[in-house]
Amino acid sequence: MSHFKALFDTYNWDFTLQSIFNKTAVEVKQALVKDKLDLEDFKALISPAAKPFLEEMAYKSQVLTKKRFGNTMQMYAPMYLSNECQNICTYCGFSLTNKIPRRTLTDTEILEEVAFLKNKGYDHILLVTGEANQKVGVDYINNAIRLIRSHFANITIEVQPLDQNEYELLVENGLYAVLVYQETYHRDEYKKHHPKGKKSNFDYRLDTPDRLGKAGVHKIGLGALFGLEDWRADSFFTALHLKYLQKTYWKTKYSISFPRLRPHSGGLDPKVEMTDADLVQLICAFRLLDEDVELSMSTRESEIFRNNIVNLGITSISAESKTNPGGYSVEPQSLEQFEISDERSTEKVVEMLKTRGLEVVWKDWEHFSN
Repeated sequence: MSHFKALFDTYNWDFTLQSIFNKTAVEVKQALVKDKLDLEDFKALISPAAKPFLEEMAYKSQVLTKKRFGNTMQMYAPMYLSNECQNICTYCGFSLTNKIPRRTLTDTEILEEVAFLKNKGYDHILLVTGEANQKVGVDYINNAIRLIRSHFANITIEVQPLDQNEYELLVENGLYAVLVYQETYHRDEYKKHHPKGKKSNFDYRLDTPDRLGKAGVHKIGLGALFGLEDWRADSFFTALHLKYLQKTYWKTKYSISFPRLRPHSGGLDPKVEMTDADLVQLICAFRLLDEDVELSMSTRESEIFRNNIVNLGITSISAESKTNPGGYSVEPQSLEQFEISDERSTEKVVEMLKTRGLEVVWKDWEHFSN
């Protein structure tokens, strides 16, 4: 039976990182003229040698994105259901050791948040919880999906990794997509930042997209949390993971997100800085590697950065996000998981997108049959 771990274990982190830094300008130029890129080309495009070619990469990324997705931008909104968490994560405000008020939304409170987001126009929703198996396990998530599925065209979750049969249950009741970030593919650094809780099991998390593929989840979202380790190596392993999944679960759609470490209660400074120019380079590299993959941008990034990146490869974007349970209307003042950088209203972000020639898409397609 296929597992990404078997492929992942054939790679060495230090050797991979060094091979990225060894890429030359000649290899970058060769990648830029190819119609179909491989992972060695991707290494070249995220290497320091590609820096002088950033403008050319951005132009090609823009052309490819327009060719595949047109002048469109999918809108989505996160809805935090709970900040209960049994894990210790050094970079997260919901970490077990952080002495913050814990809250899990009731059915009535969930529907109050739904009313706020529907009034804003959202039809694609991302449900988010901490990782607490007892209080926000599969039964709670399943109930939430069944409760709100008549209000949205499709529902995505970002919750604790589950077993295959649990994903199958959620799919049966209306789940559309799952986002699961490896945080970092560096095994030792992963252990350092996740010392306690189910999340400390590196291999179980690494195998989660395989379980999603086997469960028939329609779309899988991947990503690394930039700041925990070297962004170039983590990006390569994300691309390796993507290509393995596309080959193994070819009926599934995929998306990539680009979260950079943000301040939170008891916060952690990034070990490795990823500059704005680095992030632009990475987004363009992913677009050149794969014309079809969806690329997503959250409100973690600044207003200025988001204004400039929306025409260079990104295909979905959030706005007016709240990262605390009930943050939209139930309990707006409660503690956030992390600080939002772009605090503009949905209306302001939509106006910005239109001024850049983009058509805002609220509903991609109807996932539910009833």
